[in-house]
Amino acid sequence: DVLGLDLADDPHEARQELLTALLEARSEAGEYLGTMQRVAAEFDNFRKRTERDRHDLVQRATKRLVEGMLPTLDNFDAALAYEPQTPAEDKILDGMKSTRSQLLDLLKAEGLEPIPAGGVSFDPALHEAVAGPTSDGEGELAVAAELRRGYTLGGMVIRAALVTVEHESTIDAANQETEEQSE
Repeated sequence: DVLGLDLADDPHEARQELLTALLEARSEAGEYLGTMQRVAAEFDNFRKRTERDRHDLVQRATKRLVEGMLPTLDNFDAALAYEPQTPAEDKILDGMKSTRSQLLDLLKAEGLEPIPAGGVSFDPALHEAVAGPTSDGEGELAVAAELRRGYTLGGMVIRAALVTVEHESTIDAANQETEEQSE
């Protein structure tokens, strides 16, 4: 009895039986190895899919929360456009600026970025035009005024900037006229 095998007394037959047992054991080991490799690959895919799903869930939750806070940012922007009339209003406005700044810093840490609007070329992927050129002009369309700030989150637009547009030549002429009046 060798290695749990009953071998023949004839050395040649015993050798054949050992070789046959070895081949069967190798075949079985190969099957086990293949099964283990498949299970390891399936587990790795499961781990990656779970991580991707978790990341997507966090991104969707972050997006929903940030989108819910955009009206609050709009209200801060509107309030900060007010010209204070008294020292008390100055203090209130300073507090609001500080609170808005803290809120923006928190949201920026989550990937929120304002979309540039003032004086940039009009980009329909980033800007939503609510008023077009008021006169015939030349050149590309450019943002003349921002009516509501737009934002991206993680590089994706979550709200386009609401803008008015003019031809670049019209904006350049208006800027030149303003400079001449201020001199």
